[in-house]
Amino acid sequence: MKSIATLTMNPTIDVAYEVGTVRHTHKMRTQEETYAPGGGGINVARVFVRLGGNARCFYLSGGATGPALDGLIDLHQLVRTRIAIAQPTRIASAVLEHDSGKEYRFTPEGPLVAQAEWQSCLDALEQAECGVMVLSGSLPRGVPADFYARATQRLRKRGIDVVLDSSGDALGAGIEAGGLRLVKPSVGELEQCLGRRLDTVVEIATAAMEIVRTGKAELVAVTMGHEGAVLARKEGPSYCEAPQIEAQSAVGAGDSFVAAMVHALLTGRDEIEAFRFGMAAGSAAVLSAGTGLAHVADIERLYAQMPEPRPI
Repeated sequence: MKSIATLTMNPTIDVAYEVGTVRHTHKMRTQEETYAPGGGGINVARVFVRLGGNARCFYLSGGATGPALDGLIDLHQLVRTRIAIAQPTRIASAVLEHDSGKEYRFTPEGPLVAQAEWQSCLDALEQAECGVMVLSGSLPRGVPADFYARATQRLRKRGIDVVLDSSGDALGAGIEAGGLRLVKPSVGELEQCLGRRLDTVVEIATAAMEIVRTGKAELVAVTMGHEGAVLARKEGPSYCEAPQIEAQSAVGAGDSFVAAMVHALLTGRDEIEAFRFGMAAGSAAVLSAGTGLAHVADIERLYAQMPEPRPI
């Protein structure tokens, strides 16, 4: 199986807590405190490695919190290439309130990255040795919106397949530049790119197929949370139902989806089964609160229960 690499431009130290009741002003004692390395590409690598693959993480890291992120990545036994920046790595928090069962998430915008720093990141990608590069997560301040497009151009020249999972202008510019093996927007992210609502599965499929038809991506997987997902490919669009589960957290569902779908493609499953496997992983990620992401036993169990995707 080909190895993968992932790029995380705006990584996080993900902190998760549990508390009885969230109350303003009062000091709230928390339980079950956990710390994990996070951000799109790092999360993808964590799940990909759990599934038996090999992954190298490229990521920005700086300030007083940078070494803490480096240490957490080492604890997860991920191979890493750190691109040093001056400003500190952000810390994101997820708080589960027991009384309501609701999760509260706090995510800072992150560091301001200098031109020389993001240029160093592009240069570092020239040394990547992998079959697939996953560009995942938001861009921090200071990084141009077409950064992922620039990265894709460099990677494709070296014969590396590119997977894109981002949002906003970074996603739009990446899709517009094309050359993608897979792009995975949520329906909200796709709507933002198009500047219009997509109210039905058929409308979502039509929009995704336009990206495929124009040659910008070979595969487009549009996730819709508990309403399922749509896959567009040259053979036509398909719809996959989401398993009926009780969600505890939304952290890392999309990243788990990408990791499992890419892993399935690289281990020889066809595109439809890889899509279904990704859907199982995205659903598995929300089964437990916090930053645990998808676990293999849950992925396999849900995958066995899921219906086959159907043509639209």
